[in-house]
This record gives sequence, C-alpha cells and structure tokens, in this order.
Amino acid sequence: MSDRKRRAASSSSGKRPKLPSAPDREEGKEPAGWLLRAVQQQREDAKDQSFNRKRLRFISDTEKVTQGSEGILYWMLRDQRVQDNWALIHAQQLAAQENLPLHVCFCLVVPKSPLSTLRHYSFLLKGLEEVAKECKQLNIQFHLLRGAAGDLLPAFVSDRDFGAVVTDFSPLREHLQLLKDVQKKLKKDVPLMQVDAHNVVPCWEASPKLEYAARTIRGKITSRLPEFLTDFPAVEKHPHTAVRTAKPVDWDEALASLDVDRSVEEPQWAKPGTAAGMAMLESFIDVRLKLFNTHRNDPNSAALSQLSPWIRFGHLSAQRVALQVRRCGKNATESVASFIEELVVRRELTDNFCFYNENYDSVKGAYEWAQKTLKDHAKDKREYLYTREQLEQAQTHDKLWNAAQFFDPPNDEHQCRVGPPAVF
Repeated sequence: MSDRKRRAASSSSGKRPKLPSAPDREEGKEPAGWLLRAVQQQREDAKDQSFNRKRLRFISDTEKVTQGSEGILYWMLRDQRVQDNWALIHAQQLAAQENLPLHVCFCLVVPKSPLSTLRHYSFLLKGLEEVAKECKQLNIQFHLLRGAAGDLLPAFVSDRDFGAVVTDFSPLREHLQLLKDVQKKLKKDVPLMQVDAHNVVPCWEASPKLEYAARTIRGKITSRLPEFLTDFPAVEKHPHTAVRTAKPVDWDEALASLDVDRSVEEPQWAKPGTAAGMAMLESFIDVRLKLFNTHRNDPNSAALSQLSPWIRFGHLSAQRVALQVRRCGKNATESVASFIEELVVRRELTDNFCFYNENYDSVKGAYEWAQKTLKDHAKDKREYLYTREQLEQAQTHDKLWNAAQFFDPPNDEHQCRVGPPAVF
C-alpha cells in the first residue's frame, strides 16, 4: 500500500460519516436505546423457540457426545457474538442436555498480508473482549488461543476433555481448510459439527449447487424465510460450572503484540461490538431506512445502513437485522423490500458462490462465456492503461474514480469501512 494511500485510509477512518441526527421523538415514543430493550423482550418471548437442525451438519463421522467428558466447546470463527448466534445456542442446548459446562474459544492468527492492519485486528479483538465479558456473566468460559486452529484446537480439546466441538460456518477456503485440519487431528470419538449462524437460510439448504445469479436463488431463499427467519431464544446463564476455568486475557497486550500495519488506524466512527452495532441499527431504523429505496445509490445522501463492519465481523446477526427492519419498517415497505433483497438474497448469494466454486477468487471461477469474452478481447487496444499505483493514487482520467479514492462524502461507508465493502 502506498504512503499516500495509507494516509488517505487513516484520515478517512478517523471521520465519522455525517449521518443525519435522529429526529426529536414525539411524546410517548421510546427514547434512545429502545431497540435493545425490544430485542431483549423478543428473546424472552422466544425462549421456547426450537433449534432447526437443518442449520447443522456433522463434519465428523461420529455424532454422539463423548460420555464422561468435562464440557462442550464452541469454536468461534466467523460469528463473533454471544446473542443471536445459532451456533452458540446449539452448543448451550447440547451442554445443558448433557449436564456439562460450556466453553467458547477463538484462535487468533495474523497472516502475512497487506490486509493485516491495526484497523482490522483492533475491531476484531475489541469485539471479542465484549464477547468474553458477556460469557463471564453467563457462566461460560472464554478462551483466546494464539495460533492456528489446526495446530492448537485438537490438543486443547483433548487436554480439556471436551465431549463435542461446535463451530460456525464460512465458505472461504482458508476456513474450510481449518475445518479439515481440525477434523483430521481431533480424536475420533469427539463429534465435530458446524452450524450456519451467518446466513438466514443455511447455505446448504438454500441450494445444493452453484447459482447463476440473484434471480436464480431469490425464490429458493424467499420461499424458506417463513421457516428460517424466526426469533432467537436468549443464550442464558449456564447452569453447569466448569471446574477448570479459562486463563484471563490481557486484551491490551494481545493487541499490542500483533505484527500488523499500524499506519491504517482504528476507525473513530465505528465502535466494535454488538452493543455498538445495535445502536447503529437503531439509528438506521429511526432515520435512514425510509430513504434507502430511493437514495441508496446517491453518495451525497445518508441512506445506507452503515452496518457492514458489524455484520462482516459477526458482531451483528443479519437475521436479527432483517427481523427488526421488517418489524419497524411498516411505513417504508419499499425500502424494507429493497434492503432485504441486499441483506439476505444478494449477500447470501455470495456465500453460495464461494461455497460451490473453488475458484471463487480467480478468473477461472467465472462462467465459460465470460472467460471466452476476456480472451477474445485480451489484445484489444485500450484508450487508457494505468498501473496499480496510478489507480491507488487517483491519477486517472476518470474524475469519479479519482474522487472515490480520497473523497469523504456524508455517507462514505465504503471509504471508512473496516472490512469488505457492502451494498447495504
């Protein structure tokens, strides 16, 4: 990353998008914080909501919890939150059924990559710190393991004598490889199971094959929403206490010790953790949702949800977001429909593409007609040719491209992001 690009990224990260203020609430309406209170009540009302086992698939051959074990482990990967997390809900129900303590672990690894930045890992670790605090309140042990899951997790499971491992779902090859590495080294009598806690409709339930486009998967997803777009029961205080507790985590030391690019600084506008994500969702419902359908493509209008960092890191459940937007958007039906299309259909199409296409990040993953078109026109004369550095430094003929590299408009969600860009 060039110095100029780093400065631009750091500068923009320090500016909070200029979101419109929430309108003064009319007398009798809920004050700020109403959403969290409403969601807590919804979880209480849904305490008898059953876990849909179609969200679950076994990675191991064995499915029965090892008898005489000392706990159940949830290996947290992509969905870094406590509440509204089907993987943790299932792990707790399994632990309660077996009268066992419940543990959560996260394996922290920093790959050698230009994308390994302070902005990314600060957001990740501070979100996990919130997870650890909530786990402690709920009598759940949280473990931060430093190293690759394939190297550490099987021995950790054996040492702690866990009777089963539950993990969440990611379609990316690195995560699928981690799953294979853990399965290969895990004791054969310990079941390893995966729960899709990220998609509203589990990826393997939405479609058994690679889908061509949004139009081919839309009906398959929307027809399953009555079954899967349900309320969540709360993760409650666990009734069984662990004899062996987790080692305390020095979160400041953990962040300070990481070998990351610190020139890409922490964002000021996006605070990590579920609580901050819920606050942003509340502001979206109160202020911007009504503008989404008509203004979401206008960079000068604050109409987007601004939720991409929290959904990308799993601090917020997309299912929770969809539920609340549907419930609270009765006076903005067109915006609700547009938002659900982006949040659910098109976002989950990307998981389908990655899960069923091993070349998802290569031209080889494109359809044959697209590859042929590229080859046929590979030697065409181009009016403009730019180096990567010229593109990064906004040295092109295209004023819109140049502005997008450095401009900080009122709704600059993409420039200020702490994860991949989102369209919602």
